Amino acid sequence: MPVVIKTKPFNYDFLLLSEEEQKQAIKALRFLAENPRHPSLKTHKIEGTFFFEAYVNKDIRIIFERTSDTIILRAI
Repeated sequence: MPVVIKTKPFNYDFLLLSEEEQKQAIKALRFLAENPRHPSLKTHKIEGTFFFEAYVNKDIRIIFERTSDTIILRAI
């Protein structure tokens, strides 16, 4: 399983979510760590960048960078 690193901007954004949204985000993060290509995440590369995007729900997305053994969480 890859190492997951949370950046300060990610942590700040996470704290702004409601309690229910935080629960949904934690579930999505678990999926992301176990299988970044999990179908519910709809993970895809953001065109023209080094970043990827994964869906928490229809309104919330996780922006991250990925190497072979690390996921760096940039924003949510």
